[in-house]
Amino acid sequence: MVFFLDYIQHKRDCKFKQDERAERLRALTQYRGPFTALDREIVDKPIEELVQDVHKGVLEPSQLLHTYGKVAVKAHEKTNCLTEVMISAAEGWVKDGSINLKGPLAGIPISLKDTINVGGFDSTVGYSSYVGNKPAEDGGAVKLLKDAGAVPYVKTNMPITLLSFESTNDVWGRCTNPHNSKYSPGGSTGGEAALLALGGRIGIGSDVAGSVRAPAHFSGIYSLRCSTGRWPKAGFATSMPGQEGVPSVYSPMTRTLNDLTYFTRAVVGMQPWKYDHTVHPIPWRAEIENEYATKKKLRVGVMRTDGVVDPAPACVRALEKTEAALKAAGHEIVEIDPPSPYEALRIGALLLNADGCQMFKSFMRTGEWNDPGAHQMDWLMRVPRPFKYLYYLWVKYVRKDDVWAGLVKDWHAKTAFEQWKLVAQREAYRAKFFEWWNSVDVDFLLTPPNATPAVPHDGMKEAVSSCGYTFLFNIVDYTCGILPVTHVDKDLDKLPATFNIKKLNGVAQGAYKLYDAEAMHGLPVTVQIVGRRLEEEKVLAIMKRVEDALGDDKYRLLDID
Repeated sequence: MVFFLDYIQHKRDCKFKQDERAERLRALTQYRGPFTALDREIVDKPIEELVQDVHKGVLEPSQLLHTYGKVAVKAHEKTNCLTEVMISAAEGWVKDGSINLKGPLAGIPISLKDTINVGGFDSTVGYSSYVGNKPAEDGGAVKLLKDAGAVPYVKTNMPITLLSFESTNDVWGRCTNPHNSKYSPGGSTGGEAALLALGGRIGIGSDVAGSVRAPAHFSGIYSLRCSTGRWPKAGFATSMPGQEGVPSVYSPMTRTLNDLTYFTRAVVGMQPWKYDHTVHPIPWRAEIENEYATKKKLRVGVMRTDGVVDPAPACVRALEKTEAALKAAGHEIVEIDPPSPYEALRIGALLLNADGCQMFKSFMRTGEWNDPGAHQMDWLMRVPRPFKYLYYLWVKYVRKDDVWAGLVKDWHAKTAFEQWKLVAQREAYRAKFFEWWNSVDVDFLLTPPNATPAVPHDGMKEAVSSCGYTFLFNIVDYTCGILPVTHVDKDLDKLPATFNIKKLNGVAQGAYKLYDAEAMHGLPVTVQIVGRRLEEEKVLAIMKRVEDALGDDKYRLLDID
């Protein structure tokens, strides 16, 4: 009876939130209709110029909110990207002095991942048990944003558990890719990426294994994965409180590269360490940004594979196109062989799930839908260890798959002693990677951000372990940027006739089961730019150099219609 009542309450809470969202959207009658010439001008103008217009009185913040409110309504109709709709409240904040309209983000509407606490609005994280958890006041990060002049106006969709490159849950439903509704927009910050691809401007997501980078790759936007302690994260809800084996970071996401740089510079310039005790007191270092904006010849370390899942043809083409553009611009290409990315994947996966998947499940109600990838991790965690060991032996010695066997072998809840040993391994790996980078002396790494473009819905059941290209840099805590380059081409990106999926390891098989250039035609493909720890200024400057090198052949954004 208790389980039945729990299930009934789950259904009621989901319906309540969906009805509440629908009613808020219905009330926005003035935010419907075609885009005007002014709307298009606002969407196309860099936010730095929009801020100047607000400061000068040329534009009213209400005009910006009206434009981006229309963008959000249209984007939601197409992709189901929104959770909390705060536009009506934002109208009041703009008028009542809650927003500092003299700040560096004056009047700019900002979208936020659903997990970020805004006073008076829920942060459900996709769990029905979190419905009604609205805080009385803004979290530290939102206080900073309002003091900078930004206007929070919507929150965006994500997967239950936050451990997925998809964005689906019972509370808010499934978010779809803005380029192809049969595919995921990415996760866990997928709703944010979908909105930004369709005309949204600036947003914030979190990243523990690639959750601002995979959505940027899947949906065709720009993002920066900051190192821990550089971007504020005060005031948020999560599926895994206390998980510090692989620390989560909050980071910026935008529609354009120019906006990404300006937004990051503005937030760091607000001295976020005064809002969040976890932020290092490191001001914006313009001299570093300028050094890499002007350095004549860059040494580019190209990481062609993580040794676990070779990138699919579309991702190889994007990488080689970028490499060729950099070479033509006079930069030096360096072939690299970093410390085993597989070792980082194994350590990170065990640390991230050291609790045996108990924490993210503790918030779930009876009958609540779980992400297929998170379910796979949990299911394997619950297999009795004697049977799991037999499975490990079969995988290693019969299938001769050392990669999958190595992940399966120790996939069980850890004691404190075992976790301490894993943390020691993580630190040893970080030291090894640090020394390796010193020895190769490159300015940055150029890598694929994922082995494949976007996954189809429920594809994480197969591809849950295929996250090595992003996860590696969470383990070493390096700064990374995502830069859109091209789109999947059904003719150029086919698998070769000699391709044999049975020859791949278990992780790679899961990824390649989903790769279909014909079905994926038109999906975005990006590259990842990697600096070292706390090198946000450098990475952003290099991203600009890379995009400039691509010239007229750079990525074309989705039209706002």
